[in-house]
Amino acid sequence: MAPSKGNFDSKSSQKNRIAYSEFGNSSNSEAMEPGVPDLPPQQQNLKVQATRKGRGGKTVTVISGFQSNDQTLSKLLKQLKNQCGTGGTMKDQTLEIQGDHTDKLLQILTQLGYKAKKSGG
Repeated sequence: MAPSKGNFDSKSSQKNRIAYSEFGNSSNSEAMEPGVPDLPPQQQNLKVQATRKGRGGKTVTVISGFQSNDQTLSKLLKQLKNQCGTGGTMKDQTLEIQGDHTDKLLQILTQLGYKAKKSGG
């Protein structure tokens, strides 16, 4: 009999094996994402537009042009949803409020200090 060299499972060791890693730990994805500048409301130019495109005929008011972090946007979204009495979501630095609330949102955003314009028809 040949001498035993131990229980070496080559398949499991190849899964966890890293040959080269230039930027350190790859599980730290937050460090790899580009930063978003958190500008004050007076320096942000927002566009408010009501649209139905790609939403099954449902009207949604889209607010775009934000240059803020996700925490600031989520707080603002909650406040806007409460004042409009509807639902909404945040997608890719834009806020979507259910229904056509362009005039109401323009008024609220200008009171909060944002430079907002009505966009589209």
